Amino acid sequence: MYKIEEVRAAMIAAMKAGEKDRKDTLSMLLAALKNKYIDKRADLTPEEETAVIMKEIKQTKETLELTPADRTDIIEECNKRLAVLNEYAPKLMSEDEIKAIVEKVLKDLNLENPSVSDKGKIMKELMPQVKGKADGSLVSAVVTSYFK
Repeated sequence: MYKIEEVRAAMIAAMKAGEKDRKDTLSMLLAALKNKYIDKRADLTPEEETAVIMKEIKQTKETLELTPADRTDIIEECNKRLAVLNEYAPKLMSEDEIKAIVEKVLKDLNLENPSVSDKGKIMKELMPQVKGKADGSLVSAVVTSYFK
C-alpha cells in the first residue's frame, strides 16, 4: 500500500494548492492502484505498483499518438498527465544497461552469433530481468541489433 498512500497524500496536497490538472491525474492513478489492490485482495508488491503506473503512462502515450494535431487541448492535457505520472514511475534503464544484460543472457545461453530464430529464447530469459525497468520496444530493438 506504499504508493497508494503516497499518491493519496500528493492528491490532497494538489487539492489544497488548487492544482486541478495534477489532482485529476493523481485521482486517476489512485483509482487504478486501488482497482488492482481490490482485484488482488492483498497489498500490492512494488513491482505490481510499478506495472500499474507504467500501464497508465503507456495508455496516455497511446492517446497522445492517436490525437489529431489540431486538438491541442487533448495534447496539452496528455503532456501534463505524463509529467505527473513520470514522477511516480521508476527510472528506466538506458540502452547501454540493456545491452549489458542482453550480452549476459547471450553468454548464459551460449549464443555467440544469435539468429532471428533465437529471439524467443533470448526474450524469455531477458524479460524477467528488465520487466518494469526498461521500455519493451527499446529492449526488442537492442536484441534485434544482435542478429546478423
